[in-house]
Amino acid sequence: MKRFNFELLFSGTNAAFLGGLVAFFLLFLAIQPIQKRAVSTTLELLHVSFDPTREVIHEINEAFALDWQKFKGGKVKIFQSHGGSGSQARSIADGLPADVASFALFTDMEAIAKKKLLHSGWEKTKGVVSPPWGTAIVFLVRKGNPKKIMDWNDLAQPGMGIITPNPKISGNGRLVFLSAWGYMLEKGLSDSEAREFLKNIYKNVPVMDASARASQVTFFQKKIGDVQLSFESEALMAVQESEGLLEIVYPSISIKVDPPIAVVDVNVDSKGTRDLAEIYLNFYYGTEAQRIIAKNGYRPSDPSIAKEFESKFPPMKLFELSVVGNSWAEVQSGFFGEDGIFDQVFKAIRNEGKR
Repeated sequence: MKRFNFELLFSGTNAAFLGGLVAFFLLFLAIQPIQKRAVSTTLELLHVSFDPTREVIHEINEAFALDWQKFKGGKVKIFQSHGGSGSQARSIADGLPADVASFALFTDMEAIAKKKLLHSGWEKTKGVVSPPWGTAIVFLVRKGNPKKIMDWNDLAQPGMGIITPNPKISGNGRLVFLSAWGYMLEKGLSDSEAREFLKNIYKNVPVMDASARASQVTFFQKKIGDVQLSFESEALMAVQESEGLLEIVYPSISIKVDPPIAVVDVNVDSKGTRDLAEIYLNFYYGTEAQRIIAKNGYRPSDPSIAKEFESKFPPMKLFELSVVGNSWAEVQSGFFGEDGIFDQVFKAIRNEGKR
C-alpha cells in the first residue's frame, strides 16, 4: 500500500501554500464570533421608577427601542423596576444597578445623591430642573359621587372612608399630606387648627398601603373606601379601566408635582452605558414621547403637546413647594421626619383612640 508522503505535504511550496491557507482559516474563525456578536448584541438599560409610571415608561421604552433599531440598526432593551418612590430610592442606594432613576419626589433623588451615586451638580440637570412630565393630587370617587366629596374639607367629615398611601414610604402619600396642608394654609388656618384638620382626615383612613398602585387596588378592586387620593395620571387610568364605575373630582387646590428623572452617574460609568442612558433620557423630551406621556395621563412639559391635549387636563390651581417649606430637606424633616407633623398627627389619633 502506498503511504501518504507527509514530508512532501509540508515541504517547499506546498508548505508555504498550506501555511497561508491555515493562517487564513484561523483568521476567518477569529473574525466570525466578533461579527456575530456585533449583529446579535442587545444593549440594555435599567430604569428604576415609582409605582404609577409602569405603563407610560413601558410605552416609551417600546418607542425608544423601535427608533434605536430604525436609526442605529441595533437592538436595545430597557428593563423596568417599580415600587413606592422612597423604597425604590433605598433599593438603588443599597445596590440596585439603575442606569436611569425617576421618583415622585426630589427628596428621593437627593437620597441617592447622598450615597455618592450622582455627580456634583445633579440638581441642576434638565431632568431635575425641568422634568418631562407633571401631575397633581386629585380625588377618585365612585359613580355618582354618593358622598358628595368636592374639596379637602369634605374629607374631614365623620364616617368618610379615605384611601391614601403611607407618607412615610410613598411619594404619593407625602404629596397628599402636603396638598391638604397647603389647602389649610390658603384658608388661613392656624398651625393648631391645621393639625386638628389633618387628624380628622387621617382618622378616616382605614388602611395605608405602601404605594399609589397598591392603594388603587384597595379602592377599586377591594372596594374599600369612598375616595382615593391619587395622582391625576392614576385617576385617569382608573376611570378608563372602570368603565364608568369611577369619577374624578378636582379639588380647589393641589400641590404641583414634577417627578425628577436622572442618569445614575456611578452606575452608568461602571457599566459603560452613559451614552445610551443620556440618549434615552433625552428621548422623553421629544414629540413622540411627549404624546405618550400625555396619552398616559401625565401633563407633558412641551407647551405644544400640552395644547394638543388640553381637553384632557382641566385647569388646576397648583401651588409650589415653597408654600409649605423653604426646601425639600426642610419639608422632609419637618413633616415626615422622626416626630415630624405626620408622626404628631398619628400620635394624637392613637391617644384619642385610647380614651
